[in-house]
Amino acid sequence: MQTVVVLGTSGTTPQDVIDVARHGARVELSTDAVAALAAAREIVDALAAKPEPVYGVSTGFGALATRHIGHELRAQLQRNIVRSHAAGMGPRVEREVVRALMFLRLKTVASGHTGVRPEVAQTMADVLNAGITPVVHEYGSLGCSGDLAPLSHCALALMGEGDAEGPDGVVKPAGELLAAAGIAPVELKEKEGLALLNGTDGMLGMLVMALADLDTLYKSADITAALSLEALLGTEKVLEPELHAIRPHPGQAASAANMLAVLKGSGLTGHAQAGEAPRVQDAYSVRCAPQVAGAGRDTMAHARLVAERELAAAVDNPVVLPDGQVRSNGNFHGAPVAYVLDFLAIAAADLGSIAERRTDRLLDKNRSHGLPPFLADDAGVDSGLMIAQYTQAALVSEMKRLAVPASADSIPSSAMQEDHVSMGWSAARKLRTAIGNLNRIIAVEMYAATRGIELREGLTPAPASQAAIDALRAAGVEGPGPDRFLAPDLAAADAFVRDGKLVAAVEPVTGPLA
Repeated sequence: MQTVVVLGTSGTTPQDVIDVARHGARVELSTDAVAALAAAREIVDALAAKPEPVYGVSTGFGALATRHIGHELRAQLQRNIVRSHAAGMGPRVEREVVRALMFLRLKTVASGHTGVRPEVAQTMADVLNAGITPVVHEYGSLGCSGDLAPLSHCALALMGEGDAEGPDGVVKPAGELLAAAGIAPVELKEKEGLALLNGTDGMLGMLVMALADLDTLYKSADITAALSLEALLGTEKVLEPELHAIRPHPGQAASAANMLAVLKGSGLTGHAQAGEAPRVQDAYSVRCAPQVAGAGRDTMAHARLVAERELAAAVDNPVVLPDGQVRSNGNFHGAPVAYVLDFLAIAAADLGSIAERRTDRLLDKNRSHGLPPFLADDAGVDSGLMIAQYTQAALVSEMKRLAVPASADSIPSSAMQEDHVSMGWSAARKLRTAIGNLNRIIAVEMYAATRGIELREGLTPAPASQAAIDALRAAGVEGPGPDRFLAPDLAAADAFVRDGKLVAAVEPVTGPLA
């Protein structure tokens, strides 16, 4: 059965966003939301009838807010703000991002604080349910006054203008797609054009989806760190809970516990290769894995708190308050979301960096404690995983560039009326790229570590590690052997991690990972 998400007046949940954006859940408005929409609209209609100017209702916008607009021009004013603000450029934004954007704008509309009519809100739900996705472009949001251009392209489609992608994936004029779905284009009234544009919905949607992806990736990184520790004959004693209890960061303890669970029953840990001096300590990239991954987990916890607050928020300007006042505000500023998007990009870059260092150690015969150079079958004839690590290193290098914060930048706009902006949309866009890179980096470490374990003849890996290796091989990713065309193997490993199969392979042995 199709999942149904019911929007009320009090916000929504991260899972609702995922269900609508990625899984095509049906959206419905609660009776309370419809009642709140109607009540707020009565307030806006009453203000529109008065001779005194009210921002967003009977005035221009931004730097043009000083002009009072007469009744006869107000419908044109609302159409014009949508048309003029639909000024995005560049490649199309992903379908899931646009669906999250539309759903979250509807979430704020359903709060009853925007003054939008119930029928406009219903049309927004109808467009989502029909699988119609407006064409939104990469560039056009400064993350202040919300994600203006992206939201404007969505509002334009509600008016039956611009282009959109149909449920069959074909881009057509939005008016044709609405007609085919039996949806009448909206005729915007006072304040409605502004209310459809003025929110942090794009950056918030991307934050919610990033957190879902990173949840899987951080578990995967704990698993691959444990696999590398085994392949390097490292010690698991640094993971014991009493060591992490005396530095009580929750994320660190969770990562250490995950690694310890994966390593339970391993026959590889703590060994010294013949001829080697006993190792007192492993390298930082092995020994400090929980500290680095744990710091990222704690950063995610803060980002999750910000996302939950935003999901409960009504972001618009002006807003209709419970006492009937319509007040201007700055709640559209994206700083809270922009900061955590940048924080996550920094943490992801560091997680990718430490994973690459473990991979490089596995491939270096001088530091791998007995593994063949580059994990090659016949070193010299075979190059093994030499260039897989090059690819991983290139990804890490880009991750570091993507970690430069967008939110530290600001560029004035709107004739200096909007003189400090968040750049939150840009922070979200680069985080999406960073997450894709991190997935590939972890996949390369997994590929190298599993090969390294299999090359340790006579030593038995942990049951959880063996389950990961078996699932990876069953997915068509080959183990040690002579050189072969490597790109297909790496692509399959990337998909194995991205689809959650690494975590799914391990958890039946370890129990649920934190």
